[in-house]
Amino acid sequence: MSLARLSRRALRFPQARAFTTTARVLGPVATVPRGSSTTATQPHPHPPSKSFHPSTSSVFTPLDTFKPRHVGPTDQDTQSMLNTLGYKTMDEFVRATVPDNVRIPEYTSNDIAPYSELELRRRAEEIANMNKPMKSYIGMGYHNAIVPAVIQRNVFENPAWYTAYTPYSPEQSQGRLESLVNFQTIAIQLTGLPIANASLLDEATAAAEAMAMCVASVPKNKFSKGKNIFLVSPTVAPQTQAVLETRAPGFGVQLQVAESNEAFLAEVEKLGDKIIGALVQYPDVNGEINDWAGVAEKVKANGGKVVVASDLLALTMLKPPGEWGADIVCGNSQRFGVPLGYGGPHAAFFATTEDMKRKMPGRIVGLSKDSHGAPAYRLALQTREQHIRREKATSNVCTAQALLANMAAMYAVYHGPEGLRRIAGKVHSLTRVLAEQVTELGFTVKNKSYFDTLTIDVSTAGFTADQVLQTAVAAGINFRPVDAKTIGITLDESVGPLDLTDIVNVFYRVKGQSDVEPAQLEASAQSLSLSSDSVTAPIAGPLARSTAFLQQAVFNKHHSETDMLRYMMHLQQKDYSLVHGMIPLGSCTMKLNSTSSMVPLSWKEFGGVHPFAPQDQAQGYITMLNELEHDLSLVTGYDATSVQPNSGASGEFAGLKVIHAYHESNGQGHRDVCLIPLSAHGTNPASAAMIGYKVVPIKALDDGSLDLKDLKEKATKHKDNLAAFMVTYPSTFGTFDEGIEEACQIVHDNGGQVYVDGANANALVGLTSLGRVGGDVSHTNLHKTFSIPHGGGGPGVGPISVKKHLAPFLPGHPLARVGGEKAIQAVSAAPYGSASINLISWAYIKMLGGEGLTESSKMALLNANYIAERLRPYYNLRFTNKNGRVAHECLIDLAEFEDKAGLRVPDFSKRLQDYSFHPPTAQWPLSTCWLIEPTESEPKHELDRFINALISIRGEVDEVIAGKQDKEDNVFKNAPHPLSVITAEEWTAPYSRSKAAYPVANLRRSKFWPTVGRVDDAAGDLNLICECGSVEDFAN
Repeated sequence: MSLARLSRRALRFPQARAFTTTARVLGPVATVPRGSSTTATQPHPHPPSKSFHPSTSSVFTPLDTFKPRHVGPTDQDTQSMLNTLGYKTMDEFVRATVPDNVRIPEYTSNDIAPYSELELRRRAEEIANMNKPMKSYIGMGYHNAIVPAVIQRNVFENPAWYTAYTPYSPEQSQGRLESLVNFQTIAIQLTGLPIANASLLDEATAAAEAMAMCVASVPKNKFSKGKNIFLVSPTVAPQTQAVLETRAPGFGVQLQVAESNEAFLAEVEKLGDKIIGALVQYPDVNGEINDWAGVAEKVKANGGKVVVASDLLALTMLKPPGEWGADIVCGNSQRFGVPLGYGGPHAAFFATTEDMKRKMPGRIVGLSKDSHGAPAYRLALQTREQHIRREKATSNVCTAQALLANMAAMYAVYHGPEGLRRIAGKVHSLTRVLAEQVTELGFTVKNKSYFDTLTIDVSTAGFTADQVLQTAVAAGINFRPVDAKTIGITLDESVGPLDLTDIVNVFYRVKGQSDVEPAQLEASAQSLSLSSDSVTAPIAGPLARSTAFLQQAVFNKHHSETDMLRYMMHLQQKDYSLVHGMIPLGSCTMKLNSTSSMVPLSWKEFGGVHPFAPQDQAQGYITMLNELEHDLSLVTGYDATSVQPNSGASGEFAGLKVIHAYHESNGQGHRDVCLIPLSAHGTNPASAAMIGYKVVPIKALDDGSLDLKDLKEKATKHKDNLAAFMVTYPSTFGTFDEGIEEACQIVHDNGGQVYVDGANANALVGLTSLGRVGGDVSHTNLHKTFSIPHGGGGPGVGPISVKKHLAPFLPGHPLARVGGEKAIQAVSAAPYGSASINLISWAYIKMLGGEGLTESSKMALLNANYIAERLRPYYNLRFTNKNGRVAHECLIDLAEFEDKAGLRVPDFSKRLQDYSFHPPTAQWPLSTCWLIEPTESEPKHELDRFINALISIRGEVDEVIAGKQDKEDNVFKNAPHPLSVITAEEWTAPYSRSKAAYPVANLRRSKFWPTVGRVDDAAGDLNLICECGSVEDFAN
């Protein structure tokens, strides 16, 4: 059976429902706010789209404008920094920094008119009200969830959690690392497998990663001889099948969908040793709980791996897949207390067997020890990841979904195993009541077993699916359309007696009968012997769970809100985030994540929308996303945009997939060479490899610029097969490469397309654009340039923007009409990816407006150059342009100090923690460097604090060089110095406690303390522990 046929069969929406497309070609025309209000926060008779918008000179001009709240330096500070650099005006400085030949007319408020913060809120409320308040029981991996208020307020809405970066600095990240271990423990315990990662992007891409693991498990000689078939159950969710279809060709996988689950075992036997793996769903998309043990045994006997897509809540009642033969189990953790959000972001869980741990994608948190022997967490087995393996990686995963994983983990901590089991039991019990009710009315439940989902044949009662669906919509309810005579209903923890009565009454109304009251359902429950006590009873049948789970202390002691609040605060206090100070990570753009842009995420009008709800019910989302795609097309210099990719790496893959589809449409599908500079981020070659491209590296010159001679030679050599050139602009060395236009022209002249990586776009918005310099397609990181918070390691969004000729190939989706007319298959589980957090970037762009976006770019450049200039006398500023200027980040090379003082980059990074800073990006793109990016949001006094810290550190280096500090026993080698060490009774270091802890005076007033000493990475990898207890448990 073809995937296209299955996808159409799996979910058919009524034809009357309206759809929109995200692939409209968008020219660079001005956008203006359709509404504004400056008078009050309460409702006004006129919506913002009909309100008066005053001129900038009017007395009615808003005072709560966003730009001065977003941009850190004052006008006086700006002039002071310009003076330091030797420039009289900002324009003079920008001309010396950004090459004239790529400049564009600067954006003004006529291009994008700015909202004040209040105007933005009013407009967001107007858009929110365009989403219809429906209750969706569509299921398919997405459920209504109750977000505990204590978690919503103290994690989801807390900048101490959402503004932290990926925990690459483990001494400053022990809180969320512990929470992510809790998340891993949940996956391990519920799936019955021994190791899990700290989340992936969504269930569909997790399944695709599992397929790649199956490929990696097959010897290359066997794969090349035909052992390359991945068999999929037809009742796996259609969105998952679509993403598998997108990914499979690049790995050379032959994707095959079984005709039926009943024939699945026979197909496995027929394929024999050609099978590399099989994917089944448990319970499946129709709710059936199949016994896959026989299939698992046969797949493994033929040298394949068994992949299971599952549901965490169901697994509290069902036999863990690891106990009946699964090698990999993945799924969506969204129903553990995370809003629907029209598709995301949500954290996928992913667990596997011990023998496959080094092939597992994504980040793994493991337990190690610090330099004093205390237990400490850190990211483990990083040699698996794309930044190490590059084109040899089978995954390009970089961003995970840490914030959402932490919410799911906290949900499990709050409820505990008993609470989770009772929630699951109640959901199952109410599903039994529903089955009883519809059966009595003459409808037929098709699935013989179920946890929370019923697939109902409505034709047995004389009706069509459309009749039932339309009656449900009239009652404010969405069911899942399956085919002309079948619907699906999935219940969840939000369903109470009134909700279930409303669902049942849809069927009574279809039959023309009077509504029933909740008392009738209570009577039905009693007839089934269901009560508050019975919800802990095992599920019927041989697949009931018998194994206890989550017995660790952390899941059994924080069930009061008081305890839960204190536990979250205990973890929060261990982590460095933007609430503590600047995070100067190069190529990461840790800017302000404004509260005004974050607030709408908590509104039910956005949080409660199912991703597969009819699009006429989600017009608020559609409006916001269309406006965002339009504005992104404008500021990137492209013609069309898709927000479906839910990470930067996903955007890279999608962009290259679009290029591949374009070549195929021109009869040039054989083009398979991708040119990539050696300095590129590891995701670039990994993404190219996932397409099936051969990566050819391009050299850089000593000044960091592209070696155009090498590029031309290789482009010419491979002209018959050249598919693409991937290049980052500004470069990963922190400069605007003067040869970018010539480089793009060389590639075009030889038949290739140009992918300009937009990871560094914060340097150029309103000054130049990715399309202007010669790109055909780019992704932008909304979690960098456009202010979505990093969440401690995700979420992120990586929309792709394209020129007109590539617009027809923007990604589609089997369950919604999105993308171009020749769309590639889906790259994410949901049609609009992580739709809800796009609100943040939409708000960011609207509040800054065209002029504010341009000014933000200028300030990002100025802040970086101010740091570079101040540090130039003390450090080797490695790369600049001909005017001595950098872009939005600067690279300092620390190589000289290894010979002079025996100090390496990690020593500097650990010592900087003692100065109450998060280290810059370390050892990339050079193994001996720091890459420093301050962003426009940091005020001058914070820049000066950072500069003074680095000057002080240079003085400490000189002490080591001069022999005043021992080369092996000094403030660097022993850093960082946690409070536990500083306050210990014994002090043996050859320097004072004061020098260790307070190297500069201002630290005595305010200091963030690392909670552990330097973490031993090697010890943790040698003895990998990725499961709870807590640090306290191990310490005791």
